[in-house]
Amino acid sequence: MKIKLTICLLAFLNFYDAQENINYQKPSAEILKLADYERPPSVLMNSKKDWVVFTYRPTYKTLEDLSQNEMKLGGLRINPVTNISSSMIYSNNLKIRKLHDKNEIQVKNLPSHSKIAYISFSPDEKKLAFTNTTAKGVELWVVDMETASAQKITADNLNANLGMPYLWNNDSQSFLIRTLPQNRAALINADEDLPTGPIVSTADGKVSQNRTYQDLLKNPQDEKNFETLTASEIYNVNLTGNLKKLKDQDMYAGLSLSPDGKYLLATIIKKPFSYIVPLSRFPSTTMVYDMNGNTVKTVNDVPLNEIMPKGFSSVRTGKREMAWRSDAPATLTYAEALDGGDQSKTAEYRDEIFIWEAPFTAAPKSFFKTKQRYKDVVWTNDHYAIVSEGWYDTRNTKSYLLDLNNGESKVFDDRNYQDVYSDPGHFNTTKNQYGKSVVDMKGGKAYLIGDGFTKDGQHPFIDEMDIKSLKKKRLYTSDLKNAKEGIVDILNPSRGEILTTQQSPSQYPNYFKKNIKSNKAEAVTNFANPFESIKDVYKEVITYKRNDGVTLTGTLYLPANYDRKAKKEKLPLLIWAYPREYKDKDTAGQSTQNDNDFTFPTYGSFVYWTAKGYAVLDNAAFPIVGEGKTEPNDTFIPQLVANAAAAIDAVDHLGYIDRKKVAVGGHSYGAFMTANLLTHSNLFACGIARSGAYNRTLTPFGFQSEQRNYWDVPEIYNTMSPFMHADKMKTPLLLIHGDADNNPGTFTLQTERYFQALKNLGAPVKMVLLPKEAHSYQAKENILHVLWEQDQFLEKCLKK
Repeated sequence: MKIKLTICLLAFLNFYDAQENINYQKPSAEILKLADYERPPSVLMNSKKDWVVFTYRPTYKTLEDLSQNEMKLGGLRINPVTNISSSMIYSNNLKIRKLHDKNEIQVKNLPSHSKIAYISFSPDEKKLAFTNTTAKGVELWVVDMETASAQKITADNLNANLGMPYLWNNDSQSFLIRTLPQNRAALINADEDLPTGPIVSTADGKVSQNRTYQDLLKNPQDEKNFETLTASEIYNVNLTGNLKKLKDQDMYAGLSLSPDGKYLLATIIKKPFSYIVPLSRFPSTTMVYDMNGNTVKTVNDVPLNEIMPKGFSSVRTGKREMAWRSDAPATLTYAEALDGGDQSKTAEYRDEIFIWEAPFTAAPKSFFKTKQRYKDVVWTNDHYAIVSEGWYDTRNTKSYLLDLNNGESKVFDDRNYQDVYSDPGHFNTTKNQYGKSVVDMKGGKAYLIGDGFTKDGQHPFIDEMDIKSLKKKRLYTSDLKNAKEGIVDILNPSRGEILTTQQSPSQYPNYFKKNIKSNKAEAVTNFANPFESIKDVYKEVITYKRNDGVTLTGTLYLPANYDRKAKKEKLPLLIWAYPREYKDKDTAGQSTQNDNDFTFPTYGSFVYWTAKGYAVLDNAAFPIVGEGKTEPNDTFIPQLVANAAAAIDAVDHLGYIDRKKVAVGGHSYGAFMTANLLTHSNLFACGIARSGAYNRTLTPFGFQSEQRNYWDVPEIYNTMSPFMHADKMKTPLLLIHGDADNNPGTFTLQTERYFQALKNLGAPVKMVLLPKEAHSYQAKENILHVLWEQDQFLEKCLKK
């Protein structure tokens, strides 16, 4: 029997009849041919790049997949039967091969009906571990790379409710695993358990800035179930399956081994729990154990964190970002705020970084102080570290090269982090003696790999940086014609060997081993284009100006058979976009789009419709700029309309479109954009808004990149909310939303209430609620139906 889809709609400018409970539909043949494709495998390589693993999975999930048991607790969505995230995306097959071989080898003895997740190489990279989810739970498996044979290590009793349930030990012959407690309590059915009293929450008068989270704990039953589902025991298990208990039952939220493998860092969730923040802000204690399970040191205690200062550069007090130093046997690093975590306070230094050597009998040592908020520290295979800091309000980022021998530091990157044209790239890494990833420094040199975005297009590069002088020498700049190259890794700097990807609009991305000295490239993979039917679609990144001079870009697609010279037929235009906030016009005008990106149609864009005779402007730039003390949202609506007008004018100037037949669409914040454009302009014939938020008073403590709360700037929250102006909206709108949206702020209620307002005010609107779907859609039935709904809507609004 077909599963029914509940659809609410209004008589729609004579487009639709009132209806309910229609069956799932499939889009027209042109779109279905593109949407119903076989997904090429994903590629995983080890650090040496001598083994290639191909992971296969279905193109989409099914409604049956989404209909599994699910509990929503503390920000988690988990299957209480299998004890793993209910949103996990599984692979169903593995193939492997040596990098230089031609043919993949099917891994033998895989579990039947495989549901593979959490794949990782052993420290010696001779084995590959993965979890398999059965009908009852999660088991651990290992693949021997030389024999391409898999074997099961544990029963299906691992606890993956808090993430990856195993760690490789340094010997590559054993694991630490989290298992379900042997005396696990039964779960409580909240519908059957009678309450013993009301739910009471109190406030102590302290000011805080908490956003609108979803899937929170709601009652004592939820608390008990959360504790039951997150509790686990820790065991050591070898490749023959022999178990040795290391730690008794507790709520272990994070486990990591010291680089030398002698200590275990474990974070344990504590009570009291919270009904207003997710588990990441519950109380916790972080312990260090030896490999016999004995306590070495309690290294951190974090209280319940329900009170946070305002601002994206504010943080909690106390030790944070605690992790093992990757270039030392057993040393922890962490940061502490020097300004109370409050960005509004004046302070010469914001954070202090500490190092703390095992066995932690001596006091931690101060390592570095940052003038902005600490971001991270990256270690090297030499006596250097790279410390990064940043500040949201200015969008500034700074990186320091720190000499560990004398403590001297030099700034080598100081810029607006949104300035992609000046991005120096990332350091090439290697594995050290502990098997940890560190920056590769040899002979006083380090290597930077950059995306290479410039005002003249994209040219990925490799730079050699002298550690003493910080001077750079350009070793390689990609100059492929009619193709895009991405630099994945530097295999051998002295020989000039690198690993790259290559793609073009009609060439699916594939891996290549290349020598930058001879410029010869050898294909590593050879994936075919699964979208042959649109391989001849015309594609071009166009550049144009907004009325205030801001440079904008978008990727224009035209149907394959369209005569661009004659331009006799004026096409309907579809614009897909997503607004982004900037602090200056220069960075807002930069482009990361490339003509040679592979044309990959997904349900998240309009590219499908080139096969049906539409022009499409995809990823149209919609910057919202707030310079100086002005915030971007202070002029959100006029900038939004100016972006849209500029996009339409640019394509119209090329002579391709009928500007009376233009539609706009977007997902999430793009849906919010769409509703505002239809409300505050007459530029569009219709719009499609998916999984958006339309009433900003329902997200009163900030949204997207807005740091101020509703009571700071009520006029901005009200002006930006399409719901507040529903009486002005008279343009046809298709609203789509997953009925189980888990994204903070975009509650399904947002779409339901906006639809009710528009319907009762006489607007032409249709609402589609997708069963079981969260913020992003996954089930094949739902995705194909979304494409059908959009196709019907666009055909009726723009062609009929």
